[in-house]
Amino acid sequence: MKIVRTDSELRTPKLDAALIAAGHDLMLLPDGITEGALLDATRDADLILMCYTPITKRVIENATKLKGIVKYGVGIDAIDIPAAIDAGVAVVNVPEYAEETVAEGAFALLIALAKKLCVLNTHMTSQGWAWPESTWLGSDIAGKTVGIVGLGKIGRSMARMAGLGFRANVIAYSPHTSAEDMADLGVTKFDDLHALMAQSDFVTIHAVLNDDTRGMIGAKELRAMKPTAVLINVARGAIVDEVALVQAIREGWIAGAGLDVFSQEPLTRTGHPMSDLFDHPNVILSPHLTFYTEDAMQRLEDETLERCLEVIEGRDVLIKSGDPRLRAQSSGVVFADKATD
Repeated sequence: MKIVRTDSELRTPKLDAALIAAGHDLMLLPDGITEGALLDATRDADLILMCYTPITKRVIENATKLKGIVKYGVGIDAIDIPAAIDAGVAVVNVPEYAEETVAEGAFALLIALAKKLCVLNTHMTSQGWAWPESTWLGSDIAGKTVGIVGLGKIGRSMARMAGLGFRANVIAYSPHTSAEDMADLGVTKFDDLHALMAQSDFVTIHAVLNDDTRGMIGAKELRAMKPTAVLINVARGAIVDEVALVQAIREGWIAGAGLDVFSQEPLTRTGHPMSDLFDHPNVILSPHLTFYTEDAMQRLEDETLERCLEVIEGRDVLIKSGDPRLRAQSSGVVFADKATD
């Protein structure tokens, strides 16, 4: 089979070697490839592996031999899933490989901002020491309120770390999660996002990006936050109105932000909507790598290979995600809660 893997900057050496050893023709494409170049490369492809590159309706309809699209990662907003369904192409992601990993990354950003670790390190590097003064006053996490936007698998891990681990008061805005389910996790449900933003000392975003969540946190929500609060986003950049966020940081609506995701990636020091946040003392910028640990990458490669083999061998592809966009598929797939041994 001809297999095309986009976003080759994210290296998956074990996965690539296994596919080549099985006799398949593997083509690697870089991040940022144009749609025209992608159309040419995938015209005769049997399988597409993608991470960030958009797989549009044109790409899907042009690839007449295509049997499956495997997202080696979680977010599926870059795939035109209705077009894939119409074409009889199975779409699958790998939703469980980094649940704890990304939550740990989000909590690391939260701790670093609460304790002012980055600005202290910068000062120590340049001055050698820092004496106690108001500039360095940090914040406890115990007893504070952590507001979680999106209580899926990563959000639930975050809730456990904040509540059981650090004795924070945990609240969440997650419309599709019941108050009873949240209570079982020690979390209080908020039906109003504005109210959650206003009450939280730390807001951490773990929602999926879709039509309902795009731009969900805008100027109104950011202005509702305490001036001492910080925002953490490890989900998708487009969930936040980034122009409003830059203004919020610049004008002191909020105390700071830890950002691992951006609506336009990669981030650049100039010419990017978020460029003004570089070198801001109360902002931590991370290059979409909270998922990137040795352990998580091993899990990602192993499970991606499993999904590839299902497509290659003509078996139903196992869908572990509860995302309704993937659950809308009715042929060529089997859902984890319906799978048999």
